[in-house]
Amino acid sequence: MRCHRCHAPANVEIRRSRIAFCARCYPDWFRAQVQERIDHDRMFRRDQRVLVAVSGGKDSLALWHTLMRLGYRADGLYVRLGIGEYSRRSQAKAEGFANRHGLLLHQVDLEADHGFVVPDLVEARSGKPCAACGTVKRYHFNKVAAELGYDVVATGHNLDDEAATLFGNLVHWNGEYLARQLPVLESTHPGFVRKVKPLYRLSERETAAYALVERIDYILEECPMAKGAKSLAYKDMLNCLEEQQPGAKYRFLVGFLKQGRSVLPAAAPEAADVRRCSRCGQPTTAELCAYCRMADRGRRKHETKDRKYGRTPVGP
Repeated sequence: MRCHRCHAPANVEIRRSRIAFCARCYPDWFRAQVQERIDHDRMFRRDQRVLVAVSGGKDSLALWHTLMRLGYRADGLYVRLGIGEYSRRSQAKAEGFANRHGLLLHQVDLEADHGFVVPDLVEARSGKPCAACGTVKRYHFNKVAAELGYDVVATGHNLDDEAATLFGNLVHWNGEYLARQLPVLESTHPGFVRKVKPLYRLSERETAAYALVERIDYILEECPMAKGAKSLAYKDMLNCLEEQQPGAKYRFLVGFLKQGRSVLPAAAPEAADVRRCSRCGQPTTAELCAYCRMADRGRRKHETKDRKYGRTPVGP
């Protein structure tokens, strides 16, 4: 195949669009796709401060790199989850990227600052902490953004992530989650910062190609604690369909956003009965927010392990 733009031999094929690009032209196409989504969905303006949720993986680092190249005021936030060697390697990737490009990377250390790590949140029934881990990350992304005056939090969720989430919510008919599956979640309370997903129409393969062409050093392996997660099974199913019908994931997600959401009940207002958590001050609908309740359980488990292995306790 030939490059859609310069007609040189192509390196990256966009199967759903039946086009391809050479390594020189592809990054410009990728960044143009991101810019088009930012503009179309009115995600943020050039005078606003963006906090990028960084994991050390290809998607978040590709997003941060793209926003940097597009001229946005984007800083990063990495949460040290304490998942053994995997967290140490992913932290090194995030720090290395920030240092190479002269960017500001904020960090939250769960163990040092909050007295627990994500493995302490493993559910006895499933053996996985994925839901709790998501709560941890969303809490700190919002908290740091609000405290430091960022206008928006940007995450690296790509087309594959969003299509798998949509598939799972449809399988279980999670109406509330379906109603909230949007590329932009507006702030409906002063304590909630706007959340956006600029990569939601770009596939995992396309993001990986961008990272490769731009020589972005990222952690390759999946989180070891996500092994067996339903989302990975949903991705595998959708990948099989995509192989047979290129563009199926794109049509599935975009069709839902354009037409499917119209038949759903409106999402419950985020600001309904919102108060301040009595401990941390973050918005919640209960006296004590879900994060603080979960952190209490994690700290108790962490302290038990410290006593068992004779370690010096850390954190509050």
